[in-house]
Amino acid sequence: MSQKAFQDCYSDFVSQCYGCGRLNEHGLQIKSYWDGEQSVCRFTPRPYHMAVPGYVYGGLIASLIDCHSTGTAAAAAYKAQGREMGTEPELRFVTGSLHVDFLRPTPIDGELVLRGTVEEVKGRKVVVSVELTVRGELCARGRVVAVQAPPDLMKPPGG
Repeated sequence: MSQKAFQDCYSDFVSQCYGCGRLNEHGLQIKSYWDGEQSVCRFTPRPYHMAVPGYVYGGLIASLIDCHSTGTAAAAAYKAQGREMGTEPELRFVTGSLHVDFLRPTPIDGELVLRGTVEEVKGRKVVVSVELTVRGELCARGRVVAVQAPPDLMKPPGG
């Protein structure tokens, strides 16, 4: 995609997350983008993301839904304020609630596509629902209540 990923707009200090941190060399480094009114993230699992042979570990699915949702929440909050992502003051979101329904085993041999829909933007809270598919087959659904990170989480301790 030619547009910049939500996660690429995060400041360096808050780009360490295992799921979405572009500076975490051991992390998933997911990338989320707008696709019309929905957000989309594509992720190809590796063999070490396996639960049982042929299928993705559920914790990975939960992590992908979580980080894609908090990134979507940040993008939605910027959009609601009429601002470009990455402008100051920085908006980052943390997970207040994560709910995942595993609908069927998720094949490990295909690209995981996550599509997020913003259900609500209200004050410091954004609610995002996500569907995860593989080859067009719905494998999991998630819902995240994301809360805007307090200012003390946005800077180094004592900074």
